[in-house]
Amino acid sequence: MFVVIAYDVVEDRRRDRIFKTLKNHGRHVQYSVFECELRREDFRNLQARLTRLIRPEEDNIRFYFLDRDAVTKIEEIGKARGPVQDRLAHFLIL
Repeated sequence: MFVVIAYDVVEDRRRDRIFKTLKNHGRHVQYSVFECELRREDFRNLQARLTRLIRPEEDNIRFYFLDRDAVTKIEEIGKARGPVQDRLAHFLIL
């Protein structure tokens, strides 16, 4: 599954832990946004780990699930890292 994960974490230490956790599971595409290709079981494990790292009364993590059609329509401008489709080629093949 393809998941965009965005987070808003108040405290620097917790935010750093979230970042370190996510960088092992996906591509860092903006300050607090990652694109991840995950199996359902891996997603559930990641979600549980992130839940333990935040303070729900202060922090927020959002998960956006994109299907194959939506992924092919991703566009971006600025700070080019190469065509989006090249970065997502693995997902599109699955």
